[in-house]
Amino acid sequence: MTTFTFANSTDLFLEIPAKNPNLADLRSSYFSNPTSRYQGYINELCLSAVLPWIQEEFTSQAKVWPTTTVLPSFWELVNGTAVVVDVTRFILVPSENIDDSELRVPQEWVDLTTWAGDYYLAVQVEPDEGYVRVWGYCTHEQLKNRGNYDAGDRTYAVDATEIIHDISVLALTQELCHQAITRAAISPLPTLAQPQAQNLITRLGKPEVVTPRLAVPFPLWGGLIEHGGWRQSLYQQRLGIPEQWSVLQWLQSGVSQAAETIGWGRLNLQLSFGGRGAERGQADSILSRQLAIAGQTYELLVIPQGERDQVIWRFELRNATVGAAIPGGFKLRLLTEDLQPFPNNEDIARTAVEQLFVEVALESGEGIVWEIEPLPENYDREILKF
Repeated sequence: MTTFTFANSTDLFLEIPAKNPNLADLRSSYFSNPTSRYQGYINELCLSAVLPWIQEEFTSQAKVWPTTTVLPSFWELVNGTAVVVDVTRFILVPSENIDDSELRVPQEWVDLTTWAGDYYLAVQVEPDEGYVRVWGYCTHEQLKNRGNYDAGDRTYAVDATEIIHDISVLALTQELCHQAITRAAISPLPTLAQPQAQNLITRLGKPEVVTPRLAVPFPLWGGLIEHGGWRQSLYQQRLGIPEQWSVLQWLQSGVSQAAETIGWGRLNLQLSFGGRGAERGQADSILSRQLAIAGQTYELLVIPQGERDQVIWRFELRNATVGAAIPGGFKLRLLTEDLQPFPNNEDIARTAVEQLFVEVALESGEGIVWEIEPLPENYDREILKF
């Protein structure tokens, strides 16, 4: 990593890795229109320069939230990238604009409870010059309580006079002021009903809607994209990508590429459907997802059971280490696509146990969302279709 220094400047200048401009150009197929494509390009250049600096200054464990593989589904829709350092979240807000009179942050990064950050970094990207300039930062509390909200482009703007320009102060604040108040209160948005979400995905999934984030009222838009499964569905619809989350397709013809990149795989086993699987000579499959939780590796299994015309789906959580248990306090929970509970949808480890499981019968076309407490690393809600 190369850091540039300029006389009389507290700004931070970081080199864009030489390989990255070409890599970003190759990813044009990841976006539905030139506007989103360029937004993705600028964000990727920003991340490639700033993330190594964060890892060097704060911790080598700093990582993108929720995971790098799903970033195009954010950048297709909203400018900005979240980076997590322990329990602190940085939001990188890139722009090519050389006007540094204010920092403008999209509303999604301020008003969505699962997206909001602690610190917001203003980053000017210079693709042709090969560097980025981090020229200041502010907190979520400043944006929410002292920023100016612009309903026209749904951004919060903080004047440059309110921003801390000396980036070296950020590391000191992190080190010395653990109790500093960085976030303001956020009112959670109401959960959308599944039919309403599907209508929005159909309407906003047309690529000719260049700025879908401004096409519907924010409570509807925020409720849609804060749900990871719906955000992915909207992204896939805009790119014309076929269904990626069909469990039946995964079992028949292999896990989709989108699911594979986040850890899903198919295991071929001799399963007994109604006790007759062995007679049929049927090599059936189960699905497996590797998860990192509290420093250990776990495995989430999706296992079909029963007759083929009346399959019961068993969701099972195990410790990936043979003989190791699931600690007391862990929870495995299933929810409907629009995050509603249903009878017997949760299993809780009262003490250390070998496994947690929930079994559910589903209608064709139904979607299920799984949740685990404590939260797995890189967790992003998924809608598994059955």
